[in-house]
Amino acid sequence: MTDWQAKANEQKENYLNDLISLVKIPSVRDDSKATDEYPLGPAPAQALSAFLEMAEQDGFKTKNIDNLVGYAEWGQGDETLAILAHLDVMPAGNGWNSDPFNPIIKDGNLIGRGVSDDKGPGMAAYYAMKTLKDMGVEPNKKVRFIVGTDEESNWTGMKRYFEVEPEPTYGFSPDAEFPVINGEKGQVSLLLDYPGGNDGDDLLRSFKAGLRFNMVPREADAVVETANNEQAVAKFTAFLDANPIEGECELSADGLHFQVIGKAAHGMEPEKGINAATYLAKFLQSLSLGGQAKQFVDFVADFLHLDTRFNNFMGAYRDDVMGDLTMNVGLLSFDDTKGGQIDMNFRYPKGVTPDGLQAKVLPVAKEHGMTVHYEKFEVPHYVDANDPLVKTLMKAYIDQTGDENARPEVVGGGTYGRLMKRGVAFGALMPTTPNTMHQANEYQPVNDLLKSMAIYMQAINDLVTD
Repeated sequence: MTDWQAKANEQKENYLNDLISLVKIPSVRDDSKATDEYPLGPAPAQALSAFLEMAEQDGFKTKNIDNLVGYAEWGQGDETLAILAHLDVMPAGNGWNSDPFNPIIKDGNLIGRGVSDDKGPGMAAYYAMKTLKDMGVEPNKKVRFIVGTDEESNWTGMKRYFEVEPEPTYGFSPDAEFPVINGEKGQVSLLLDYPGGNDGDDLLRSFKAGLRFNMVPREADAVVETANNEQAVAKFTAFLDANPIEGECELSADGLHFQVIGKAAHGMEPEKGINAATYLAKFLQSLSLGGQAKQFVDFVADFLHLDTRFNNFMGAYRDDVMGDLTMNVGLLSFDDTKGGQIDMNFRYPKGVTPDGLQAKVLPVAKEHGMTVHYEKFEVPHYVDANDPLVKTLMKAYIDQTGDENARPEVVGGGTYGRLMKRGVAFGALMPTTPNTMHQANEYQPVNDLLKSMAIYMQAINDLVTD
């Protein structure tokens, strides 16, 4: 019997060198730098090019599709096993103790943006495939390792792949957690639009929070004009002392600048973060605001603050298989002359629909002078636990970890796995390792990454030699 862990350990130095080289590329989508050649900006395309060059040197057939998505291919056959990863990363944000794009190893942990989501796991799966090829394994089907460059936004690259290439027979995405994610909740963002306007003794000039819809905002900023600066600052100081947040206030020519610092977290588990935006709104309620500014602040503070389960809209829901409906308020903006928008992002189980969510929010939104709509959405996805793909992946995980109690799971996160009828997510976050995806100081233990590589080796081997 092959010692897959020993094989993974042999790859440690080369794996880390290649992974670190990819993490150093700040592959955040940047529409302000988009061109015809680089539709998502140059950095995601740079990461894609670097990976495909690496794969070509390793002896794989490669293809770059429009600088959006690419693949490394191994073997041949009528069936295709797809391994879908992504090379784009979330914005780093603030709060890091080291350079997020100059990864370091400290206390056995590799720290940097993307080491957990998804460059670290993706490269572990790639190295598993590479090792099997170098061992002389002859796959009985085609294997395509497909990498997208826009998973953290709207999946532009991977959607392009499925438009121009044949759909794989089945596959997995190394972009979640172990053991196996065989179900993913649906996703939709309700977008609330509202006009600007002030009519109070204190004037809210602007409010801004959030980097992406699928992140709990770590920071929120507001500018307020008031005739009593000292009183407002005193209230803010008392508010900071009474709540689990940090912040600061500065006076400038355009008014008082308030900043609240909370804790970022992945939008699929908003209860693990501290939403700076809703805390700031809660503070602003203590001021004498009026007009649309007050309606905006009241809506956020009264209906969104500390509500990750939609309770304040009488919409809480739980499915026995897929779990709770969750809500993350990831993007908020207000301008007293231009208005603004709130993004309420939901991860919903079967039994819930976007129309049903909108119907719950609409009456409250109307009372606060807001309109509600949604655009794209993803329906819940589920692969039966008895599917041979799920059973093979579960066996690999149990064999390599000894965790006999492991069972397939359903999560709120969305992975490329849902693009295939028989697609799941598979690692690489271990059950006992904290989830730091989308957070400052994102990290993965090096030993966990090597363990995941061993799991992927056995899994891929068993899938292509069955």
